[in-house]
Amino acid sequence: MNETLARIYLPRRTLPLRFAAGVIMALALAMLVFVWVMRPPSGELQAMALFLSITALISVIAGYGAYRLGWLSRSPRLRWTLLAGYGLATVLTFLNVGYSARRMFASEHDLLLAGVLLLFAGGIAMSLGYFVAAALTDRIAAVCRGAEAIAEGDLAARVPVVGKDEVSHLARTFNLMAERLQEADRRQRELDTLRRDLIAWVGHDLRTPLASTRVIVEALADGVVEDPETAQRYLRTAQRDVQSLTLLIDDLFDLAPMDAGGLKLERQANSIADLVSDTLESFSVLAQQRGVTLRGGAEPGGDPALVDARQISRVLANLVGNALRHTPSGGAVTLRAWPVAGRVQVEVIDTGEGIPSEDLARVFERFYRGEKSRSRATGGSGLGLAIAKAIVEAHDGQIWAESQPGQGARFSFSVPQGQ
Repeated sequence: MNETLARIYLPRRTLPLRFAAGVIMALALAMLVFVWVMRPPSGELQAMALFLSITALISVIAGYGAYRLGWLSRSPRLRWTLLAGYGLATVLTFLNVGYSARRMFASEHDLLLAGVLLLFAGGIAMSLGYFVAAALTDRIAAVCRGAEAIAEGDLAARVPVVGKDEVSHLARTFNLMAERLQEADRRQRELDTLRRDLIAWVGHDLRTPLASTRVIVEALADGVVEDPETAQRYLRTAQRDVQSLTLLIDDLFDLAPMDAGGLKLERQANSIADLVSDTLESFSVLAQQRGVTLRGGAEPGGDPALVDARQISRVLANLVGNALRHTPSGGAVTLRAWPVAGRVQVEVIDTGEGIPSEDLARVFERFYRGEKSRSRATGGSGLGLAIAKAIVEAHDGQIWAESQPGQGARFSFSVPQGQ
């Protein structure tokens, strides 16, 4: 903050010094030209130097005095401020040249003629100055109107960019600010919508297994269920509900840092072949229980990949677990990986019921479940694919889904290869 304020106020503090430096440079340049053109004797050189120094000092005092009196900030219009500056410059020029003419011209006629010419030149300068000031202030007024529109809530307001000067830079900066405000507003609206949906979705997902578990526990506690086999079935149902709650809570905790941009990756050169092999091994028992054939592997040339092994393992587990849930007994799930154009592509293919076209574009949205592809009956929390998408994109990768109803689904992602 202090550095920003310093950049803003430093030009104001050095403005009088820059004005004095400009006058000194003009004095030095005039003396050099006088010596080079006139070749004056030392007496005339000293007199000219004294005269120019005195007029330069008067100009500095007059300009600085006007600055210190605050006429720049008191003027209600910028064009009037600029016009006053042109007027002050004209008056100083008139006095300097008039004094010089009085000393140099022997004829009163020449002196009056010089005064008339100076008056005409001053009028031309003032007219031109007003024209330039009006053109400049019109552009600044456009930026002001844009700022007022933004203040009133019109975040789509933009201002025209004309030229390449500071005002044009201001207009471009204003438009960039407006774009960022509009994007921030869009994201805020999305977050508000997501928060409302999150409360509704989580409330439903928590209430259903909790209600089921409560009924089972109350029935067992009240002795309603006396048959041991029925009691065991109730306990298995309660266990499944508790597991669903645990998975949902774990997914919510994992998703929170991803939404906040705080997902920390430990990207190293890791073997995709090993990750694929470990995933196949870890899901082999579940696949056997469901009567699903689980197969796959990695083609040579894909290792190493520049990834966080733990996070990519999570992606593979989510995709394979999702495929197993939607593949009926007798079906197959295939996991394979191969190199392509400096990246490693991984895909999970199942022979399940497939995903309807209206659901396919939304399968990576959190809590979204299609009636067939992601029903609650399968036990998913609705967050697995959203978490997989967040992890892959954090690796500068891409993830996508392809499917036809009744023909299974294919989930693919790619990540950069390592060196």
